Amino acid sequence: MTIPIIITISILLLLAYVFDITSSKTKVPSVILLLFLGWVVKQVSFIFSIVVPDLAPILPFLGAIGLILIVLEGSLELEFNKSKLNYIGKSSIIALIPMLIFSFSLAVAFMFWGNVGFKIGLANAIPFAIVSSAIAISSAQNLLPKNKEFITYESSLSDIFGVILFNFITLNDNIGTQSFGFFILELILILIVTFITTLGLAFLLSKIKHHVKYVPIILIIVLIYAISEVYHLPALIFILLFGLFLGNLDELRKNPLFINYVLVYSTVKLENLKS
Repeated sequence: MTIPIIITISILLLLAYVFDITSSKTKVPSVILLLFLGWVVKQVSFIFSIVVPDLAPILPFLGAIGLILIVLEGSLELEFNKSKLNYIGKSSIIALIPMLIFSFSLAVAFMFWGNVGFKIGLANAIPFAIVSSAIAISSAQNLLPKNKEFITYESSLSDIFGVILFNFITLNDNIGTQSFGFFILELILILIVTFITTLGLAFLLSKIKHHVKYVPIILIIVLIYAISEVYHLPALIFILLFGLFLGNLDELRKNPLFINYVLVYSTVKLENLKS
């Protein structure tokens, strides 16, 4: 059983690679081809009575890892400076307002036609309103840089806003002043964690002399993401900001803050990681 699984996974990964490198020619996003491939494999296994192992327990793990890598890769390519603040603000509004309108509208529909409370309806509506960065970023690889940058910002922020709103709705039985206070505290906490962790990883990367140095960094990033999810913190904020940090070292070095020492000291190492 082990050998057929290895052969199947190898073939599927090779096909995924082919889809990725040919998407610029076919103009079909690789993620669409992968979804179609999954459907075809499912049908073939059903027709020929091939027993497919139950992958449900590991799918959330693989999905989380894929989301981390996609958001991190997308944020690494984003340019962040003062001239981008207005652009980021517009992206945030475009990500937030349609999501809220769609979520509340669908929640009302669930409430009237699904015979559920508004809060339960809203919790079920939010996932439908989120523009998934896992789909959008990977589908935007062949667009113009400006359009790709917008999709990366908009979809990543949509994910972040959606997760924050979903956690806020589902984890609070009664929404009031106290719940909003905890919500603001969580945002402040994840920003502090992001700041400290980014400096720590930069310093750690500059100190590691072992030939295997990037795997521990990636594992630490995944670990922090997982711990943040356990405590219901918006972990994607950490991934997005960390990627922006790595992708904009030149801009950050111009900042006269006290972190310059760490930035300058670890610039070469971080640029190697980015490349």
